[in-house]
Amino acid sequence: MKFSRFKKLFALLLIPAIGILTVSCGSGRDAVHSEGGAAAGSQEVGPEVHSGHNDEQENVVHIEEENIEKFGIEVREAGPGELSLHIEMPGEITADPDRLVHIVPRISGVAREVNVSLGDFVRRDQLLAVLESRELSDLKSTFLVAREQASLTEATFKREERLYQQHISSEREYLEAKNEVSKARIEFEAAGQKLHALGLSEDYLNNLQFHQGSPFGLYQISSPISGTVVEKHLSLGEALEPDAEIFTVVDLSSVWVNLTVYQKDLPFVQLGQAVDISIKQSGMSRQGTIAYISPVVSEKTRAATARVVLPNPDGLWRPGLFVEARVTALQLQVPVLIEKKALATVDGNTVVFVKTGESFGLRQVAVGRENDTSAEITSGLEPGEQYVSKGAFTLKSQLEKASFEDGGDAH
Repeated sequence: MKFSRFKKLFALLLIPAIGILTVSCGSGRDAVHSEGGAAAGSQEVGPEVHSGHNDEQENVVHIEEENIEKFGIEVREAGPGELSLHIEMPGEITADPDRLVHIVPRISGVAREVNVSLGDFVRRDQLLAVLESRELSDLKSTFLVAREQASLTEATFKREERLYQQHISSEREYLEAKNEVSKARIEFEAAGQKLHALGLSEDYLNNLQFHQGSPFGLYQISSPISGTVVEKHLSLGEALEPDAEIFTVVDLSSVWVNLTVYQKDLPFVQLGQAVDISIKQSGMSRQGTIAYISPVVSEKTRAATARVVLPNPDGLWRPGLFVEARVTALQLQVPVLIEKKALATVDGNTVVFVKTGESFGLRQVAVGRENDTSAEITSGLEPGEQYVSKGAFTLKSQLEKASFEDGGDAH
């Protein structure tokens, strides 16, 4: 095989890094010694390279058995094996919507206290802020008045009911008292429901009393979940409307990984399938399982979405990060399977080095299916043959050097 001038020169420059080598060409010329100009009688041991023009003898490197390890060469036997074929999918980390809350005040007011900052971790029911609200003060006052009114009309009704049973009071007076107590109960219940809607508990309302100087207008805003404050839109003294979104708190102990599944890959992606998720830039990786596959594909991307629920106790998988995911689509038994790093390219052809005795010769092969580490050989290599699984670059460099020297002599 012939190599480009650049490849030959590059190989020649690399040889000194390997050691003192003795190279002899198959054309019958005298041995040419590398490094240091060693004499013909030198005892240095190196691979003997045959690079003649006979196809049967061309591109063969001879290394004695005891020196194979010295040159970093490893040999394995080609044979049948299991080849795993994978599907690569892009994805993005997102927060679990069921673990995210948008906190609004639910009442107008002015921020009197702000107790947390962006990025703070908060516990459930932890106080986030305090508003001073005239509206809340009015609602509490209305509630207390309605409660008192209901109590008074209740007493009046009981008295009228007793007098009516004794035939002292008329039926009209009895019915009027009954109507008044019903109206008072409704107003009291309505006033209480308005306060319940603001998050005030039944115990709080039962203990609510008129007290001189009591801060009726103070409204406390607490977090309904434990999590991290990822958004904050509140400053001290700021006037707020009831629907203003002032905090967003998210529980990041578990996140979603939304993966894009293209049409060609959909038949191979299944619920419960194991997925390897990684971020190559940082080296982070974790394994999960597919928990959901969208029943329809996007009209824009023509792709479906597969979801992985990923535990995130350390908080390293942050929403917004892009990830890569890999699932095993097929596992095949193939007749000849070799390590992918054994493959080399010479003059545009895919080759491997095959060991015969103490010689290593180039063999052109046809590659079938492959993954990151293994490759199927469909022709050129038979089961049971010995191939170089490590060190093919060293042997290739020797051949390139010998071919360069052989071509130089010819000129």
